[in-house]
Amino acid sequence: MIRNSLKIFFKFLQTGLLVLLVIVVESSTNIKETKVLNDNYNKSIDLSTMALKLKEDIKNDLYSAKDTYTGDLTGYVATCPLCSGKLACLPNYYVLDGTDTYQDISYGEVRIVASSKNLPCGSIIRFNKPSVSQEPILAIVLDRGVLNNDIDLLTPELSYALSYVGRSSITYDVLRSGWQK
Repeated sequence: MIRNSLKIFFKFLQTGLLVLLVIVVESSTNIKETKVLNDNYNKSIDLSTMALKLKEDIKNDLYSAKDTYTGDLTGYVATCPLCSGKLACLPNYYVLDGTDTYQDISYGEVRIVASSKNLPCGSIIRFNKPSVSQEPILAIVLDRGVLNNDIDLLTPELSYALSYVGRSSITYDVLRSGWQK
């Protein structure tokens, strides 16, 4: 009988120790959270982001040089002795009121220049002239009356043309050649 009692006691002790071991192991085990990284290069594309990127590329293309020329830059006024105030390129823009800018659909407000027929009417050019503007100047060809690659910048007054533009050699970029739809 003592033997049976001891057997039961040891079985009970073994079971208790086993339960205690399971409890200790369970409580000390860290549960780890794993994240799955998606290294799939065939990810879906956000179409709105793609549209913004396309608009940015188009804008950057508007401002990339198609050609580059070197010539003399001078200034003129609409009231010069041989000037009528009506620009040579259609739509026959009148500038006797002192206007020296043009509102272009693609480039916004740009300065007006005269060029030879080397540049078609409606061409957009970009050049630097720090005495006129610290920023690069965008201008549209709306008038004629100069030779070769020279450019004549329309100014509101003769004193402005003489003081700020003068005559200097410049290099300019052609951003658009003629009117484009």
